[in-house]
Amino acid sequence: MESEGKILKYLLGVIMAILLNHLCVVETLNFSEINMDLQFSYTDEPVHHIRRRSADPVEYIIFVEMNVSETVAINKIRSSVTAVTLPVQVDNSTEITSLNISTVCSLNETQYQCKCEGQFVWPNDTCHSYEVCHDVTDGSCTCINALPTDGQFCQVLPLPLSKYEYETEIDVSVFDLLLVNYLRNLVRNVSLSFTLSNNINITDIDLTTVCGLNETVYECKCEEHHVWPNDTCRAYQVCDGSVGGTCGCIQALPSQGSLCQRDIDECLFSPSVCGPNSTCTNEMGSYNCLCSDGFTATNSNLPISINNTCRASTPSTTTPQTPSTPQTPSTPQTPSTTKATAPLSEFEFETEIDLSFLDLFLVKNLRNLIGNTRLPLTLSNSINIKDIDMTTVCGLNETVYECKCEEHHSWPNDTCRAYQVCDGSVGDTCGCIQALPSEGSLCQRDECVFTATNSDLTISINNACTVTTVTPSTAPPPISSRPTPTTTPSSTTPTTPSQPPSSTTPLTPTTPSSSTPITPSQPPSSTTPLTPSTPTPSSTTRKTTITAASSAPTASSAPTVVSMSLTINQPFDTSLTDSNSANYKDLSGKIIKALDASYSKQLIGYTPGSTEVRDFRPGSVIADYTIRATSSNLDFTAANTAVSDSLKAQGIILAEDAFARSEQKDFTTGNFYPLQKLDLNCIQPDFATGPIKWTVNNKDPALDNTRYTISNNSSTLTVKNTSESDSGRYSCIIQTNTIPYIQWQSIIIKQRPTIIVGDKYRVFPCDGSTVQLRCSVDAGYNVEWVLNDAVQTSVPASGSDIMLNYTTKSCKEETFTCRLKGLPTLLEYSYSWSRVTVNTSTENYDCANAELGIGKTDQEKTGICGSGFKGTITYSCKSHVWTPIQDNCILDVIFELKNIVETLLVVEIPEFMANLSSATAQNNVNITQSPATVQAIVDILFKIANLSQDTVINKPVMENFLITVNIIVSVNVSDTWKQLNKGNTTENTSIRLLDAIEKISDRLKDEFAINETSIQLNRIAIENSFSITSTLPNSTTEIVIPQVPNVTIVTIIIFTTLDNVLPTRDTNNDSRKSDVLINGDVVVVKVNQTINNISFAFDITNQSLRNPQCVFWNFNLDGWDSTGCEVKPLANQTSKITCECNHTTSFSILMSPFSIDNIALAYITYIGVAISMASLVICLIIEAIVWKSVRRNDTSYMRHVTIVNIAVSLLIANICFIIGAAITDQEQPTSVGRCSPAVFFMHFFYLALFFWMLISALFLFYRTVMVLSQMSRAKMMAIAFIVSYGAPLLIAVITVASTAGPQNYVSKQACWLNWDESKALLAFVIPALTIVAINLVVLIVVLYKMLRRGVGATTQPDEKHALVVIFRCVAILTPIFGLTWGFGIGTMVSRNLGVHVVFTIINSLQGFFILVFGTLLDNKVRESLPGKLSLQKLSSNHTKSTSAGSSSTSGLGTFFQRMRQRNVYNVSAANLSSPVTSSNSSNDSYAIMNT
Repeated sequence: MESEGKILKYLLGVIMAILLNHLCVVETLNFSEINMDLQFSYTDEPVHHIRRRSADPVEYIIFVEMNVSETVAINKIRSSVTAVTLPVQVDNSTEITSLNISTVCSLNETQYQCKCEGQFVWPNDTCHSYEVCHDVTDGSCTCINALPTDGQFCQVLPLPLSKYEYETEIDVSVFDLLLVNYLRNLVRNVSLSFTLSNNINITDIDLTTVCGLNETVYECKCEEHHVWPNDTCRAYQVCDGSVGGTCGCIQALPSQGSLCQRDIDECLFSPSVCGPNSTCTNEMGSYNCLCSDGFTATNSNLPISINNTCRASTPSTTTPQTPSTPQTPSTPQTPSTTKATAPLSEFEFETEIDLSFLDLFLVKNLRNLIGNTRLPLTLSNSINIKDIDMTTVCGLNETVYECKCEEHHSWPNDTCRAYQVCDGSVGDTCGCIQALPSEGSLCQRDECVFTATNSDLTISINNACTVTTVTPSTAPPPISSRPTPTTTPSSTTPTTPSQPPSSTTPLTPTTPSSSTPITPSQPPSSTTPLTPSTPTPSSTTRKTTITAASSAPTASSAPTVVSMSLTINQPFDTSLTDSNSANYKDLSGKIIKALDASYSKQLIGYTPGSTEVRDFRPGSVIADYTIRATSSNLDFTAANTAVSDSLKAQGIILAEDAFARSEQKDFTTGNFYPLQKLDLNCIQPDFATGPIKWTVNNKDPALDNTRYTISNNSSTLTVKNTSESDSGRYSCIIQTNTIPYIQWQSIIIKQRPTIIVGDKYRVFPCDGSTVQLRCSVDAGYNVEWVLNDAVQTSVPASGSDIMLNYTTKSCKEETFTCRLKGLPTLLEYSYSWSRVTVNTSTENYDCANAELGIGKTDQEKTGICGSGFKGTITYSCKSHVWTPIQDNCILDVIFELKNIVETLLVVEIPEFMANLSSATAQNNVNITQSPATVQAIVDILFKIANLSQDTVINKPVMENFLITVNIIVSVNVSDTWKQLNKGNTTENTSIRLLDAIEKISDRLKDEFAINETSIQLNRIAIENSFSITSTLPNSTTEIVIPQVPNVTIVTIIIFTTLDNVLPTRDTNNDSRKSDVLINGDVVVVKVNQTINNISFAFDITNQSLRNPQCVFWNFNLDGWDSTGCEVKPLANQTSKITCECNHTTSFSILMSPFSIDNIALAYITYIGVAISMASLVICLIIEAIVWKSVRRNDTSYMRHVTIVNIAVSLLIANICFIIGAAITDQEQPTSVGRCSPAVFFMHFFYLALFFWMLISALFLFYRTVMVLSQMSRAKMMAIAFIVSYGAPLLIAVITVASTAGPQNYVSKQACWLNWDESKALLAFVIPALTIVAINLVVLIVVLYKMLRRGVGATTQPDEKHALVVIFRCVAILTPIFGLTWGFGIGTMVSRNLGVHVVFTIINSLQGFFILVFGTLLDNKVRESLPGKLSLQKLSSNHTKSTSAGSSSTSGLGTFFQRMRQRNVYNVSAANLSSPVTSSNSSNDSYAIMNT
């Protein structure tokens, strides 16, 4: 008790604190003696304050939430609250009047349960929102399995609710009439009242209406004791007689959803509706009153009623009692007394009925049926048919319609004259015409009159009257309500006797709205086909037949245009977007013919010839068409079935629910931008009352509640955050009686603008200079610069770009915003603006630009592309200039097309592809030099290929596609593709292109061929076997399919330049590390069937490559794959590779470079070249030192000139070699642009070296053989330089000019002349080897001359020495150089390592050989050098001394001595050395004498 008191104390304390201070109290109490914690929290809301007047006290309802840690605390709190004596006085103005526990929530094993206490319950909404743990009683419950998320608590149990009576109508759809009978019996046998729950009882169940399809027309019949009200009977065509203004059957599904109403038994009313002394008989929709025996109506001319009661009859009255006229129906469910009216006038009507048959046999049956009908025929108690007759039968006679009149009928004179007759004319009339009369007139009955047999005698039994037939001379006046032939129009019910109906309905007599009984005097006539005539009142002299009328608009009203669509089960063809294409004309013609023929016969109200196909759109193939009709409420069931059958017979298969009424509506208006919320409202018309369903591009938006929401009544569809992908056709579909009614709108979400401002943070010098801020935006948008919410004055830059010139006067940081202009509603989205922060600095800088700002070396900045391009350029500060390092600029026209393709529709593909190919062709040069533009075009083609999966592609579209591809894969774009394939981000560009080609080639139709510069497409129907050979330049690739199971169509595309585009990686290797190359054409093969064997014969592009692999591109493994393909060698054909594969896709061949990959060769090359270059530099230095001392005569001068030029030429050639080797190491295959200059200068200077060797040999020949001839030094120099440099230059230029076009100047494996494709290497090999051969011949001749007669006596010693040195150089260097390039040729055809090693050693040491044999071994040179004594000692071991001095260090002297000893020739000892002219013995020389 002590703990309970504490709890109560704290609880009341909390409440009092709330009341006195109106504060939110949260307090935690710890009762250690009972081991529980209590947490109090207070919740107060405005709805809890109940204030009557300002002077009245305020009543608060306070909820106190208590959290306890143990269940025992609940019982203690419950006891504490129960023990409180109320009211509790807090102070003079505050008291607690009630204190209750409403809700207790606790954890029940795995879930929370919230139970209500005492007289508290959970309201109905809460019970349905959560799972209940007790039954729901009287709309409430006492326990739920949840903690309400909105903080609800149990409410006070409400007072008992009042009882209400509801009436509901339930639609039940069944597929079998047996189920209707079962339902009828079930309803009849149910025991009422029927209890559903504690507060719902069903007191009555009744079946009111049954609707079903009666052949081709829906009929809705009322069940027993139910009728259609008068308004419904007038609104629709009835299928039984009308009684008292009501009917029991209509031929329609009422658009308003109304059903049959329960018939009211007026005879149960009190007082009696018939009055006293009478008998009341209930009838459907009416009642009948009869006077009891001995009583008559007060006024016999009026119906018996409470106002015309029955009274006792007088004895003199003998008038028999007759039933009174049926009474006017009372309004259903509203008891009322009906007053009878006076009888109305009788009317006589004549109606004409059109009947359409597919068989003449049915016409004969109808004729017999009419002939055997017993007349008059009573349809109801107010309608009698007195006469039925057939007037006209129309049918197709081979190719012409003929309309023939039945017996006692003929065409009037006007009709016979208007059309061609098919029988003879009698009395200006005819019985047959070859036409369907356009006014809908039909054969007229011959008018019969009676005349005396002899008009000159008196009429008597002997001069009786006979029938005379008078044929009408003119047709009756045209009837405005008369539709064209072969239709069955509806008609309007007359409302007053003086206003008869304008036309009639076939075989459906109904009571006029006036409820007047009509006595027919003549039955209506019937024709095949027929059109209605205007009924005439019986007061006229002309007798006509009678029928009732039903409601419909008259034909004089304006025709209604009804928009329709039908869906065909076939892929959409892009040619259907062109109304002039043969495919469009053929399909639309078939549809129009089928629609017009079927609707004319089976659609009531249709205007023949009014069908018009408006367009075709994808979604299979959807044809939109319009028709004209007299009403918008049409029953298409039978007509559409006939259309489907007719089209099926022509090979056009329609979808299951093919037909729909389709109209373009505006669900919303205005422009739509990304991220906006889009609300689309569908308005439901009166004739379409079914449920609403939405589709977005033929998909159900209800399945994606993250993007779409639909209102409760489904009339509003909301797109939450729009994006460009939300563009498309939005359709609101409502089911009508027979076909769906579709309202649609094409919504275009505008492309999200791309605002480019360059670097977001820029620094400029604080010197008052002008800063240029440029802003670029997509076409279609305008932008403006804003600073501190003030619009700045800017100038146009290019296109929609603008430029702001801002002067940095304040030298403070400013933030500029470039935003969309004129679109304030988009400012809340970040894509509508972009900011630039401009700061100033006084620090030193390395680079400066008015647009990029200032920066340090190697700092990078982002700028905007120039005029005609969209995108950015990355600059780097190098050598005090902002230098572009990465170009992401896209050509304007391509950028715009890239934006358009994001929201492109399938029907727009043909026009778009034409624009793309045109733009690509017109901007060929700019595109091929821009990697970003090429990548953008590939992205466009990829999207087009994906979009084409919903259609089929014809030749014009594919032709434009391949024109675009041909340009971006041309040879001129190979360098651009190398850049694209370098980076990881764009490495897949070429694969996306190949994927796009394969995808779109799957959607082609028809047979056709396309040929471009580097692309050949053939789409051919094949049977049995097939082969084709490429007709492209420099390509003879052959494709063979040896066997085809069935006739099929194959698509083959051959590309000769894709080897420059596609990566060479296989499924295991990275292309950047792999040494394989694509060495042939790329062939794409697409076949509709499975092909198990297909072979390819590829031309080998690079003959130097070996190890061929037959491969296809595997998109799953992202590389070339050889699975299912193998190489088949071809006998006697080394220039082709044959591949055989067991599947079809994109094929080519991979081959390895023909090279020796040995690290030793690399070391030998670079070490040897280094030694060679060092030797050449030393040679040139020595020549410079000794130049003056060694050019004493012409011969010595020419020798040193040739040595210097040989050394210079070889040195420059070696430098170019190192440059080319560096380029080769960086990229494979080698870059033509970067290698070409190095190759040109190598070619030139290597040739110059050989030509200087030729000059040396020729000079030796000249001075040795032509001893007496003398040539001036100037002339010799001129000849030497012209020949040595002119000839190599001419050869090098001719080589470039002849091979640069096809880009075959440079080898793909190294920076050297091409051999495999153009054989450009021959331009070096042939001159070099020719010179070697000439030099060898010269050496032989000179040696022969020297051996025969020696050097002439007139030759000076210095000249003799020079000649000997020249001879020695030519004799030694020529074989070395010749041997070197002989091995060079060997390396081209051999993979032997030894050949490559020998060539590498000799080639890399050529400079060393020139230094040794051309300079160091010349004693004249050594004598002129400082330190010559040491050089002489060094060479003394190689010389032979004589009495006249030392001999030459050359081995030539020894050679001569040996020859002399053999008596080949005689040389005296004195002649072997010259006399000593000085103390320097190194000046000795040989004098070779003839013996």
